[in-house]
Amino acid sequence: MRKMVFGRKFSRGKKGRIALFRSLIRAMILNGKIVTTKAKAKAIQKDLDKYLTQAIKKSLNARRKILAEMGNDREAVDALFMRVAPAFSPRKGGFSKITLLPRRKGDAAEMVRLEWSQKIVEKETVKKEEPKKKEKQILTKEKKEKGKKENKK
Repeated sequence: MRKMVFGRKFSRGKKGRIALFRSLIRAMILNGKIVTTKAKAKAIQKDLDKYLTQAIKKSLNARRKILAEMGNDREAVDALFMRVAPAFSPRKGGFSKITLLPRRKGDAAEMVRLEWSQKIVEKETVKKEEPKKKEKQILTKEKKEKGKKENKK
């Protein structure tokens, strides 16, 4: 009997399962979509929605909690807070969706695509121009070399 059993085990120990979930969540945050089995997608969808709900609050406490649960992965947490959360700020829930794909050929496992329910638009960053300083340094070096050549003549 399965009384009082919560969650999925995926034939792994606790540490392996946590690492699996972290890696799937990280891939989802950074790439916007992942292709995985139906069971794994359902297992991480709850955590994704929970993290995104906390990220929308934009509090330091929420950032620290997510950072701790993600294993101090700053890149993924920054992407969650800076790119993903602002896109979903007016929504209350339903942040991700599961799309069924054909079964996997090797073991006929149910495959799905887990993706954000709406498109995330990234703002282009404006790069500051600093090569002018380098050009000045190069020009001064060239002038010095020309001066040395003229002195030798």
